Amino acid sequence: MFDLLTSTAHSLLILCVVFIPLEWALPAWREQRRARRGLAADLAFFAGQYLLFSGLAVAWLSWLSGQTEGVSVVLAFREEVGSWPLAVRVVLAIAGGDFLMYWGHRLQHAWGPLWRFHAVHHTSERLDFVAAHREHPLDGFYTQTLMNLPAIALGLEIHLVLGLVAFRGLWAILLHANVKLRLGVIGDIFGSPQLHHWHHALDRHGGNYANLAPYLDRLFGTYHRPEGDPVQIGVEEPHPRGYLRLLLWPFLPKRRV
Repeated sequence: MFDLLTSTAHSLLILCVVFIPLEWALPAWREQRRARRGLAADLAFFAGQYLLFSGLAVAWLSWLSGQTEGVSVVLAFREEVGSWPLAVRVVLAIAGGDFLMYWGHRLQHAWGPLWRFHAVHHTSERLDFVAAHREHPLDGFYTQTLMNLPAIALGLEIHLVLGLVAFRGLWAILLHANVKLRLGVIGDIFGSPQLHHWHHALDRHGGNYANLAPYLDRLFGTYHRPEGDPVQIGVEEPHPRGYLRLLLWPFLPKRRV
C-alpha cells in the first residue's frame, strides 16, 4: 500500500512539473486561478483512479483478453492477421479503438442511462490537467473497454494494450489542460485542447466526440471549432459538488443534489 501511495504521489508531482508551467505560460483562460472551485473533488478523483480504479481497469482488461482465448471467431481472426507486421496491427488497434470510442462517446451524450454516468465528467466548471481525472469509474470502464477491444481482438500482448492506455491517458490530460496550443498537423490527427474545450461547453450535444481522432468528427458532421474558447463549461442540470456525492449521483432516481 505504501508503494502505491508513493507512486501516486510521484505521478501527481510529475504532472504538476509538466503542466503547471505550461498552463501558466500558455493559458486558455487567463483569469482562472490554480486554487479554483472543484479542485478538491478533482484531486479526489485523481487519487481514486490511481489508488483503486486504474488497477481494477487493468484487471478487467486482462480478464477480458483472457476470455477471448476460447472464442473460435476471434482465434480465426487472430490467425489471419498474426502474420501482419506489428506496426500495422498497432495502427489498426488505434484506429479501431478511435472508431468505437467515437460512437460510444456520442451514445454517452445521446442516451440518458449512459449520460447519467458520463455527466459526472462534464460537471467540471473549470478545466485544467487535474479536471481530466473527474470520471465516474463505471464510465471509465465503459470507455476503456471500447478503446481497447480492437487491440484485444487483434491479439496484441497485454503490455502493448496497456501502453496504448497510457498514451491515450496522457494525451487526454493535455486535451483538458488550461492551455492554448497551436499543434498544427498533430492537432488535426490527435485533437487539441481548444477542440476538446468546446466539447465541454454547456451544450450537451455540441459535438467533438472523437477525443483523439478529430477526422471522425469531420467525417460524421460533428466537428465544432469556433474561434477562441467557450465562456461557460459544465452541464446545465443541477449537480452535487463533492467527490462521494458525484459518485452516487448517477444512481439517484431523481438526480437529487
